[in-house]
Order: sequence, then structure tokens, then C-alpha cells
Amino acid sequence: MKIEMKSVRKLRVHWPIASESFSRLTKGDVEAFKDEAGIGALLQALSDSPELGDFGNYRHVFESSVGFEGFTCTEGANPTLGQVGRQTISPTFVFTTYFDALLDDAAVERFVQRVVDIHPWEVPVIELTGPISVSSTALPAFHANGAAS
Repeated sequence: MKIEMKSVRKLRVHWPIASESFSRLTKGDVEAFKDEAGIGALLQALSDSPELGDFGNYRHVFESSVGFEGFTCTEGANPTLGQVGRQTISPTFVFTTYFDALLDDAAVERFVQRVVDIHPWEVPVIELTGPISVSSTALPAFHANGAAS
């Protein structure tokens, strides 16, 4: 098989989740995706943006993991969770998807703004990489006579 590589950019969003959802997800309960409103909103944003997670015959491709996010709010913060001057640890859903590296900046800005608008944090953690390569298709290799190997 011949592997083709595609130039993409990676979008990663850190999203707070309820402890119960965290526990369910770590046990492999995929129904927790449907029951956590924040994850549902994030996945809907993915579905509404066809340029995100496009891998040919597969659409809306994403990866996820769960972990913890830690922070200390300083004076002037208006935290959704935690208190000024105290360290907070929050269960977190980490969402990762990819999009074509040639996607125009306006489209990227629209999606990032949508995530900011629906995100519960005052300052959401959103990572956006420069171009990287990922495998996009695996095609049968052909011999000189045209027969698949």
C-alpha cells in the first residue's frame, strides 16, 4: 500500500467537564459524550464546519482524551470555576481535529471564534499548530503492469 500524506493544521481545545462525565469517559462509556452538554456543543460545532476533520471518505474526524487542567486565578479574573488566589484542578476533555493547511485564515478565525463563544472558560485553552503532515489515504501500490500488489 502507498501512504499519501496531507498537509494539515491541528486544532486542540481543552474543555472542562463534570467529574461524573470524566469518570464515565475513563471507563469507556461513550454515551457520556451525549450527556455532557459542553462536549455536545463542541461536537456540534465540528459537524457544522465541514472543513474540519475531513479525511476523504471520513468526515468530522476527531480525537479526544481526558485529563486534568490546573490554574490559579489572579486579581481581575472572573472565573467560572475556582477562586482568585487559589489553585484549581478541573477534569478536562481534550478535543483534537485537523483541517487542510491551505484553509483560508477567515474560515479558521470563524471556527476559533465559535469555540470561544460557546466555551465556558473566561480564557479558553485553544491550540492551533502550523502545517504538519498526516496520513490521509492508503492506496494499493501498482506494479508497472498496472496490477495491484
